[in-house]
Amino acid sequence: MNPLLGIDRVAWEGLHHAYGTARDVPGHLRSLLSADAEARSAARQALATSVYHQGTRWEASQAVVPWLVALVDDAATPERGSVLALLDAVAIGDRRDDQLPFDAAAAFAREATAEEARWFAGLDDWSDEDIEAGDRAAARWAADSYRRTAEHLDAVVRWVGDPDDDVAARAAALLAWFPPTAAATRALLDVPASRPDVRRSADLALAHSPDTDPAVDARLRELLPGFTAAVALAYRCGEALPDAALAVLADAADAALPAAVPGWERAPRGFVMLALQRLGLG
Repeated sequence: MNPLLGIDRVAWEGLHHAYGTARDVPGHLRSLLSADAEARSAARQALATSVYHQGTRWEASQAVVPWLVALVDDAATPERGSVLALLDAVAIGDRRDDQLPFDAAAAFAREATAEEARWFAGLDDWSDEDIEAGDRAAARWAADSYRRTAEHLDAVVRWVGDPDDDVAARAAALLAWFPPTAAATRALLDVPASRPDVRRSADLALAHSPDTDPAVDARLRELLPGFTAAVALAYRCGEALPDAALAVLADAADAALPAAVPGWERAPRGFVMLALQRLGLG
């Protein structure tokens, strides 16, 4: 089945993105299914600069979410990990892991009403007086994109078990930005150590999770000497960190680590250093 079936029923021409009307969005979304890699790359770039413009979301951003979800959910979609990265950008913006656990109520406290945001979107020219209104509108559009993504968390949870490691790792990282559910925590715990990229991403998601289920820490202990398991235990346990995890962190500070963990911007060594700082050892 075509994952974009019904896309033309959305009134795109009545929505705005960073460059005006969003009537071009369906074409870009369709190009994500192209057999031409350059066409797909151009479409991702066009979407990234229009519905996620330097971290700012717009009216059309939330409308893109279900279609990006449908594309990632279809195993036939090319470069699904890159599509999921775009979904992550629309959902979360340019927030960094130091804002985890994420407090959505505080983050979006200054959001405009739908009517105020709609008024701002229709402005052709902005005055200095409009800057605050613009900030409030941007908060509204960011909130709308986040909440729209939250409606599809069952799919994100499912993707943690996806056979594509890039998709699975990015899905695990995305879950860190939403309140934990039993299903989400179970999906993160169940990632096998035989999938190291996915396991590391799941560990980092659990590091930032407010879920206090003892099964989480027990599973992380089982995953030692994995360095991200040690990081997660340091984040979660503080001074009660098991000696075995502390030894892993001490060794990891000077060891060769992977260049990156898919879905996370901070370098792995940065997480190790932060874990040691939390213990007063950084």
